[in-house]
Amino acid sequence: MSKRVRITDVSPRDGLQNEPGVIATADKVRLVELLGGAGVDEVEVSSFVSPKWVPQLADATDVFAALRGRKPPGVVYSALVPNEHGMRAALSVNQAAGERLIDKVAVFTAASETFSRRNTNATIAETLERFVPVVRLARESALPVRGYVSCAVQCPYEGPVAPERVADVAARLLDLGVDEIDLGETIGAGTPESVSAMLEAVMSRLGAGSGGAASAPLLTLHLHDTFGRAADCVRAALRLGVRSFDGAAGGLGGCPFASTPARRVPGNIATETLARVVIEEGYAVGLNPEALALAAAHARGLRAGA
Repeated sequence: MSKRVRITDVSPRDGLQNEPGVIATADKVRLVELLGGAGVDEVEVSSFVSPKWVPQLADATDVFAALRGRKPPGVVYSALVPNEHGMRAALSVNQAAGERLIDKVAVFTAASETFSRRNTNATIAETLERFVPVVRLARESALPVRGYVSCAVQCPYEGPVAPERVADVAARLLDLGVDEIDLGETIGAGTPESVSAMLEAVMSRLGAGSGGAASAPLLTLHLHDTFGRAADCVRAALRLGVRSFDGAAGGLGGCPFASTPARRVPGNIATETLARVVIEEGYAVGLNPEALALAAAHARGLRAGA
């Protein structure tokens, strides 16, 4: 099995969209550039969701425009799109730039009906229907598509989510033509045992055994460190064969459902923590530790100044 682990840093999108303030475009661009310089495999740069719902990322087009001609070789830039309108906005970025700034797009649904309705104002089936034109347009432009599945272990409204439900949603995404399944442990309530049970169900349903998690379709694990268990969940996933993870420099983000007015819970697993755990387990990452430390410091500064 491969000893190389792929890391996507989601701090410019998933991290910053949960910050209470709006970060300056130049600071977002700087974060993306620092992450690319650190050698992460992919940076999720922004989102083409309506500014009405995510005002923190209303400058997605401007961020990408500022990155024109400055993308490091080998680094993938991706963007979240909720529907056909968002997909066309993403495609217009590449057209205006005259280069492929956006290498991948991502869509998002959930394994919880209640969460899906509250997060997207649609049922799971309705969200999947929205993805049909997105996948078609992506195919026409030779762009791979990641499919996020939120609440892959537990939902803030429904409680524990059956692994079989997660596997069902993942299979439906693959049927639509999605290339990568990103399993989101949305509120950080997972344990190594519950995350392993979910992964095993998904792998079994998709025809991949514990030794084939990194084969097509790519399985990625997205963990939040709400209760300090994310590192142990990474170790459990590595043992099952997962070779792709999301992290956020400086631990930016955090599900708003898990926080209280008096206590801001930790966010996504910090990319620097993720990298350390992966290396401790005997696997390789393509990251420069000093450059990653600079990116993490910049990210923490954005949180402090938000």
